[in-house]
Amino acid sequence: MSDNRPIGVFDSGIGGITVLKALRQRLPHEDLVYLGDTARLPYGTKSAETVTAYATQATRYLMRHDIKMAVIACNTAASVALDPLAAALAPLPVVGVVGPGAEAGVKASKSGRIGVLATEATVRGGAYVRAIHALDRDARVTQAPCGLFVTLAEEGWVTGDVAEAAARRYLAPLFKGRNVPDTLVLGCTHFPVLARVIGRVAGTMTSGGVKLVDSAATTARFVEKELAAKGLAAKRRGKGKTRFMATDSPERFARVGGIFFGETIAKKDVELVDIRPG
Repeated sequence: MSDNRPIGVFDSGIGGITVLKALRQRLPHEDLVYLGDTARLPYGTKSAETVTAYATQATRYLMRHDIKMAVIACNTAASVALDPLAAALAPLPVVGVVGPGAEAGVKASKSGRIGVLATEATVRGGAYVRAIHALDRDARVTQAPCGLFVTLAEEGWVTGDVAEAAARRYLAPLFKGRNVPDTLVLGCTHFPVLARVIGRVAGTMTSGGVKLVDSAATTARFVEKELAAKGLAAKRRGKGKTRFMATDSPERFARVGGIFFGETIAKKDVELVDIRPG
């Protein structure tokens, strides 16, 4: 069996393009449709009810494009809305980034001490703690809400004094006391573009070294397995198409999104859409 319909990828903004990039690298023959809800970001400071409502609107809009699977490339949305979305959109398969990220963190850690860097809403909801403990109930998990990282990533300020100062401020509490992590899970899809500065700052705070875990690659592997298991993998030859949509500022989306995608995104290739009901 095969299915040449596109995979839909959704994020509150541009950060989920890190997942899109991983999907494009792992699944080169698949068509991908990306939707960034840039008009209403950030999601990380909003209530679970609001995030669920926004995520539902976004994924239902993606369904207009006859997608065969929805990938929630937003840790905040995945942490609070994955189960409601899966129920509301059934039988459409819905994949989130939290489970794959937690699995990668558990596999990477030798000591069982895992730090999670995420948005305020993701930390507050405790989704990573639950997912990690489901895999290793003895794991010692510490979390840090790092909301400014989202803004820095969206602005393209991924190096320099401001990014380093923010990293020091956020990481310092994690590296005090007994449960110093040997692994940091980047629990927001915006954070991988800050990985270099995060890793450098973390390295100055511990002598044992720290591994950084990005859920994007792990999510792409999970999607590949799910497509194969459900008979949904594309069987075409050649490179699949990538379509970009944003709910605000397509010019800025193209400019900053290229940093996340690793290649230029032309302004003309970003479609401005309104996903609000009615």
